[in-house]
Amino acid sequence: MMIKKISYFLVFLISPAVLFSQIKLDSFTNILSQTDTVLRIKNLNPYFSLHVDSTLKYPLQINKDVAKYFWFLKNSPVGLKINKDNGELTFKAEKSFFLSGRLKYDYEYKVSLSVQNLDNPLERVDTDFVLLFYNTEIIPSKVKPSVANTLFIDEGDTISFKLQCDNGNFPVEEITYFSNYPIKSLTPVTKCNDDFTWYAPFDFVKDTDKEKIKKLEIYFIGANKFNVKDTAVITIVVKDNINYPQQAIEFKMLRTEIEHYVLLLKSSFRLVDKKIKKTKGTRTRFDLASASTALGGTVFSSLPGDTQQTTGKILPSVGVALVPVKEATAPNSNSDQNTGTLIRNSIKRLEYLLADNTLVGEKDLDILNKSRKLKDELKQSQIQLIDIPIAEDNLSQKELDDYFNNPKVNKKYRVKHNN
Repeated sequence: MMIKKISYFLVFLISPAVLFSQIKLDSFTNILSQTDTVLRIKNLNPYFSLHVDSTLKYPLQINKDVAKYFWFLKNSPVGLKINKDNGELTFKAEKSFFLSGRLKYDYEYKVSLSVQNLDNPLERVDTDFVLLFYNTEIIPSKVKPSVANTLFIDEGDTISFKLQCDNGNFPVEEITYFSNYPIKSLTPVTKCNDDFTWYAPFDFVKDTDKEKIKKLEIYFIGANKFNVKDTAVITIVVKDNINYPQQAIEFKMLRTEIEHYVLLLKSSFRLVDKKIKKTKGTRTRFDLASASTALGGTVFSSLPGDTQQTTGKILPSVGVALVPVKEATAPNSNSDQNTGTLIRNSIKRLEYLLADNTLVGEKDLDILNKSRKLKDELKQSQIQLIDIPIAEDNLSQKELDDYFNNPKVNKKYRVKHNN
């Protein structure tokens, strides 16, 4: 009985150990029985960085028989290749690719990679990796305006050019400018390919500037993200020019002023000429009366009556007495004649200058000289006639012109030649 109990106890102790050994053996058998069935790339590097002029050789591996699979790339940069049979990536980063602009520095190229079973299209892996190129050689970025370094323009002209950039390792990110004279571009200038536009005002060149030109120097400064700067200088030579629109307006105003002044002079001339004519008529009547009195005295003196003879003696004295009365009533009109002649000459001179200094076209190159001549002549006429009262008449311009150009009036003031 005791032996039977000991046997049961031993069985109880041995059974858990045997059971544990069996479980462990089954687990190991299951692990060994699992196979690698899902297609995968075992050594894919998600990020490649290459120096310029370096070479890449990187064989990709899969967990299958490589002879049954096909490799290919999508969106690959220039020069990157893959062996379709064994999946080996190759690339030689030649500098010519970067100098020609086909490849860029510090730019992450995302390349799509695929491997596919030749017999089963459904067994395929699609993935991607990043390829970046770097260069330890420093290539500076430069600001290059689209015009020559020196430009020549006239006042009133508008100049416009583009600010281009030759970008090196680090492109120009910001452009500022300053100049030796305060100016401002009509268009914003902050980055590459912006247009600089400037209008040269007519008062930019001063009278004190030598040779009537002024040199404007503009400094364009480009900076990259590390604040490394490059400067381009443009010199603009601005020549003095005539502000034709403004000068044309001033010339028109001056011409209108002279025409109005001439009209007033014609009105004054008419009044002076009328006064001369009236004075001449009065003096003529006095002269006729004096002559008639003297003649009457002679006639009465020859008559037989004493009374008539006495009257004949008195009448000549009366004729003589009329002379001072004539001078007092209608003095000699030589001064008025001279005044009329002076006014008439001024009118003729101003009218001639108006006709001789007419503008030719919208941009008459001689507009400044013509304006100066008219101003000088107007000022001279006003000084000569400063003591002559300027009168306004109620007659129209046509009536005044007709009176001034009347042949009888012209004859009165015509210069007489002594033969």
